[in-house]
Order: sequence, then C-alpha cells, then structure tokens
Amino acid sequence: MNHAVSKRFVQSLKKLKEKGVIKSFRQFAISVDYLPQSLSEVVNGRRDVTIDLLYKSIGEYQLNPSYLFAGKGDMICKNGNGNFRELTIVSDQHGRENIVHVPVPAQAGYASGMPLQVLKEELPVYSLPDYQYKMGTYRSFDVCGDSMLPILKSGDQVICQFVEPEYWKHSIKDGKVYVVVTLDDVLVKRVTNKILSDGMIEVHSDNRHFLTYEIDIEEIREIWLVKTVISAFDHAGAEENEDKRQIEQLKELIDRQSRLLKMYESANKMAGAVR
Repeated sequence: MNHAVSKRFVQSLKKLKEKGVIKSFRQFAISVDYLPQSLSEVVNGRRDVTIDLLYKSIGEYQLNPSYLFAGKGDMICKNGNGNFRELTIVSDQHGRENIVHVPVPAQAGYASGMPLQVLKEELPVYSLPDYQYKMGTYRSFDVCGDSMLPILKSGDQVICQFVEPEYWKHSIKDGKVYVVVTLDDVLVKRVTNKILSDGMIEVHSDNRHFLTYEIDIEEIREIWLVKTVISAFDHAGAEENEDKRQIEQLKELIDRQSRLLKMYESANKMAGAVR
C-alpha cells in the first residue's frame, strides 16, 4: 500500500482518538480484529497499512475513503451525508462513459467505500451499443444467492442506472427492483420507499423464504435502478420448463401442508396440556 495512504490513515486514527471515538490504538486494533503490535508498527511508520485493515476501518469508523486515498475532504465522514459515495465516472478515449462491472469478489471492497482507482483491476469496464446506455450513469453487478428467485438467479448480471441521492425521496418507486449499496454489502432487492415518512427503505425478496427488513438511509451509499438482466440462455423447451414449474409448485404445496400439519400437532399438544 502507498506510504502516503498509510500516513493519512494514521492521521485519521489520531483524529478518532482526539474526538474520543477510541480510547487507544490498542482498542482500535481489537475492534477491527487486527494485531495491536502490527498496528503499532503502522502508527510508527515501520509498516504500511493493508487493504483489509482499510476495509474494516472505513466500515467500522466511517473513515473517509476520499481523504485516505486522495487526501481530499474530511478525515471522518459526517453523519448527514458522509455515507453517500462521490461517484467515479470511467470514460473511454473519446470521453464516452463506460459501464463499470462489479463482480462478486469485489463487492465487499466496493461497499466499504474503496475508490474505483484502487479496485480498478477487479472491475471490468465495457460499453453497450443501445442508445439508452449513453444517457446517464450505468453500472452492472453480479447477482449472488437465491433471494430474488424466480426473477433473478445467482450468476445473473443486472445493468443499472444511477439514482442521485437528492432524488431518492421521490424517484425510488415502490415495487421496483434496485441495487442498494450499503456500508458493508451490495443487495439486489425490491424496494418500498419510506424515506419521507421514516427515513428508511424497506427491502423485499421475491423468494418468500427470505424476510423483509428496513435499511436506514444513513446506512446507504448508492442506489441503482435495475434496467436490464444478462442471464445464461436456457435451451430447455417450453414443455420442459412447464414440467419444472409444476414440480416447483408441487414442492411448495407439500411444504405448505407440512407446516400446517406441524401447527395442527402443536395446537393439539397445547390443548391436551390444558386439559
């Protein structure tokens, strides 16, 4: 890691201590799961800070990535708007904006606030011929997991348009699918906008086995509206897909009946205990 980044990291630690956020460098090291002896070497200039330590420090203590990597802005993000990321645009040689792709291995670093310049080797850039991708800022993300089945599968890629933070209150539409970049994760979810009433959004999975939950607006870095899905082509015919669909429906019916039977048995046991 660049020695200048290490120096700015140490200055940020001293600022945290000065503000009373941490009592000692040892306490800080333990809180981010880092050896106190190793942190002492970083503080004394005998070792450079690691990428992993930066990830954890940015997420845990809201250190400002722009300050750490470029020497710009405040050392510590302010609660009011510090979590909103200053979006980095990547253009081609003709000044046309490219689409940056964020694969699964890079998503933890991306969510933590690591600048694109640091992650550039992990983030491919490309362009698409359709005119719609020439208007606005676009980014694509890998889908991981099965929380959005059946509409999105693990391994799909979603191409999304950036939603400016000042428009979140009114532009985020209930029921649409967004990529939500929080302080420590990249989520693909269906959203209910509660920013005006409660200062938060509610995120839903299309897969009914996953719970709905709320995310406070101060925990959100970026929001992207899903516009296009890139998915592996399924060579199965319509009849084969219909068979799969019927099997899935049968599995759901069996699962539902099993839950009802357990509830019935539990109710009978309680009734017997009362008698």
